[in-house]
Amino acid sequence: MPAQIERFGTCKDQPLISIVVLNCNGAGWLPKCFETILAQTIIGQIETIMVDNKSSDNSVAVAREWFAKFPNATIVLNTENLGFCEGNNSGARAAQGRWLLFLNNDTWLEPDCMEKLVKGTEKMGAAASTPLVLNYPDNSFQDFGFYGFDIFGLASGSTTATETREIFIAGGCSYFIRTDVFNQIGMFDAEYFIYSDDSDLSWRTWIAGYKVAGIFEARLHHRGAAGVNPSGGITTVEFRTTDHKRFLTNRNAILTLLKSCRHVLLLLVILQIALYFVESFVGAAMLKRWSFARKSFWSVLHDCWRLRGHVWQERKKIAAFRKRSDFWMLRFFRLRLNRWFEIKRMFQFGLPRVDKK
Repeated sequence: MPAQIERFGTCKDQPLISIVVLNCNGAGWLPKCFETILAQTIIGQIETIMVDNKSSDNSVAVAREWFAKFPNATIVLNTENLGFCEGNNSGARAAQGRWLLFLNNDTWLEPDCMEKLVKGTEKMGAAASTPLVLNYPDNSFQDFGFYGFDIFGLASGSTTATETREIFIAGGCSYFIRTDVFNQIGMFDAEYFIYSDDSDLSWRTWIAGYKVAGIFEARLHHRGAAGVNPSGGITTVEFRTTDHKRFLTNRNAILTLLKSCRHVLLLLVILQIALYFVESFVGAAMLKRWSFARKSFWSVLHDCWRLRGHVWQERKKIAAFRKRSDFWMLRFFRLRLNRWFEIKRMFQFGLPRVDKK
């Protein structure tokens, strides 16, 4: 059954930006998010879209109440939970703006965020970007996208940010991209469901000959992992994940390399699989639960094999718009390992809590 679409507002001009806020049972986060969108200095040029993945709380009622105040807003009601990727795709299909911002519901924007994000992205000549992401309750640094990939082919995170710059991957909580480029490179891969979607989209953006940037002047605040790690309210107080999250994260990272790498960089797949083998068995020993190794490693390999036809089709699509080779992409290789962030969190919060889900 197709999604139901409800439109609000009286603006008839094509919007400059369509902000797509994906939501599933996030009613508690929506008021702050919507309030700060409505307060944007260029709100008259913004279309706000909430995509609801079949929430069971009062999210839709909250959106309707807020959108009655907006000059241009839309609700997309999906009949099932389509996940992050296809959920956002459904919002993009309903969007009318020249730019798309895929925005998590556990975020809030500083008043000039969108104005500075557009100006900064255009000045950089980039097709995709991210604002500076700060923590939800204050101005402390959270991330600025990812600067490259490590020896395992995993995204190498940002440590600090002092200026606008080219980056390798724009973070998924606030991914800004030209609508025509998003459509050209194939939107989000629905097979991913959630996780590593930002990495996959950025690989394809660079491969297609475009640029990704981090816009330091544009600022946004993000809670992060509110769905799988809800304790603490607006502040993260523990390191928590699930078996299913690790499965999707590991599987999707491998799929990204299998789809995007042409020849020499496919060697990263072998190194990444070796890393997951070690991590899964160390994790199983720490948790004293064999099911973790099965879910985070063996099930990952099995599902990648199951999706081999999909990978082959995606490789052919990417080949049709490829303008940059594996050797060109090597400029993003970094010695900084992806896992340093998780090690830092363990020092801050202790060993992770891994739920059986």
